[in-house]
Amino acid sequence: MTAPFDLVIRHGTVVTATDTVRADIGIRDGKIAAIAETLTDGVETIDATDRLVLPGGLEAHCHIAQESANGTMTADGYATGSVSAAFGGNSCFIPFAAQHHGMGIRETLDLYDSRATGQSVIDWSYHLIVSDPTPDALEELPLAFERGVTSFKVFTTYPLLKVEDGQFLDILALAKEHGALTMVHAENHAMIGWMIERLMQNGLTAPRYHALSHPELAEEEAVHRAICLAKLVDAPLLIVHVSTRAGAALVEAARRSGVAIYGETCPQYLFLTRDDLNREGLEGAKYMCSPPVRDTATQEALWDHIRRGTFSVVSSDHAPYRYDESGKLAAGPDATFKQIANGMPGIALRLPLLFSEGVRKGRLSLQDFVALSSTNAAKLYGLHPRKGTIAVGTDADIAIWNPDETRIVTAADQHDAMDYTPYEGMSLTGWPVAVMTRGQIVMQDGTIVCPPDHGKFQPRDRFDRGTVPGYRAPEMDPRQNFGVELL
Repeated sequence: MTAPFDLVIRHGTVVTATDTVRADIGIRDGKIAAIAETLTDGVETIDATDRLVLPGGLEAHCHIAQESANGTMTADGYATGSVSAAFGGNSCFIPFAAQHHGMGIRETLDLYDSRATGQSVIDWSYHLIVSDPTPDALEELPLAFERGVTSFKVFTTYPLLKVEDGQFLDILALAKEHGALTMVHAENHAMIGWMIERLMQNGLTAPRYHALSHPELAEEEAVHRAICLAKLVDAPLLIVHVSTRAGAALVEAARRSGVAIYGETCPQYLFLTRDDLNREGLEGAKYMCSPPVRDTATQEALWDHIRRGTFSVVSSDHAPYRYDESGKLAAGPDATFKQIANGMPGIALRLPLLFSEGVRKGRLSLQDFVALSSTNAAKLYGLHPRKGTIAVGTDADIAIWNPDETRIVTAADQHDAMDYTPYEGMSLTGWPVAVMTRGQIVMQDGTIVCPPDHGKFQPRDRFDRGTVPGYRAPEMDPRQNFGVELL
């Protein structure tokens, strides 16, 4: 006789990135064991009548228990960060493990293991930030692959993080060789430095001037350069937090030409503008992030790119620095925009924002929402089909949503370690009411109901570009370069 299911989710509307169906889901040993019109043999049952049953969100861009390059620690560690993520409909997340100058790769990963293990209520992995690609560090990079860390991030700006173009090419080539995906924060460092110098010389130091210090052209130039570097070695590349029309257009053009380029944008670029930085005193510091938020015309253009498929993922870029001396105000009440930590919270609101303003307002289908919130990230980062979909044999990572519930956003409801939310007072419709990771209910009806160490590290598979043809530069093609093999 077949053992009963540990849990049955009944009468819900099950949505994946491709389908919508009314079905029951049976869960056994942390996996989805059955999907059928009617299932009754469950030790426990959840009634999902009038609810959406979706793959749990996969938050693939967030900063948790991470020092900035100048040593400022994020407010959220894995305990509060994972709880906030769960309240936002996420069952798994991938924060960063940041290498700083002088650190080795093993040292970096060991450090973040010590910060994450036993602290997270949802599953996690890491992206490895590579900021010091010395020969020794590059030699150590395969250790990351052995540990299931199959994505790297590099920066083209920030003095203590940026890599030079030649180093960028080394990392892209090594990542391609080992089946990893490279991510890039793409802004032109010299343009930003030039603008900051002139603003400071003219006494223009308030938070509002942060918006001017990172010109749109700085993103456009760096996105174009990053795409060209990736094309030279035919390596897959994800452009993170695209904030401009020109940057999005470059990603779209590359994708249409068959290059393995992927794009990401974030809620702040869809809902906030530079006017938010123009607040009394240092209040605008709450809205400082890099790249900066732009204007309403850019918001609409980015929504259009989401509809057209330019962006594979919409991520929070949760970078929580409190509005006090531990974070935004570390340099005091007279801090210049150059001294204020860049970043804002948002891990609990990524999906409610996208659902309310995307699905409810007709910008996105439910299938698009699932793809952007979970499935595409799982595919990009080597977790699919184990995560990111609802199918027999997959992890029972599930979020149950009430599509009609309306709430007013407050900082207290974020369940993070922050003292503000940039979305305070917004009215959003559509909220997760239950989240489970590997069959264990994590959050239900506004309460965390699982052990604080339920989450487990998830080793990830190699990057699979599928049928994307890529690009072969003639200088790298033995058929056109006198038979030379350079990669």
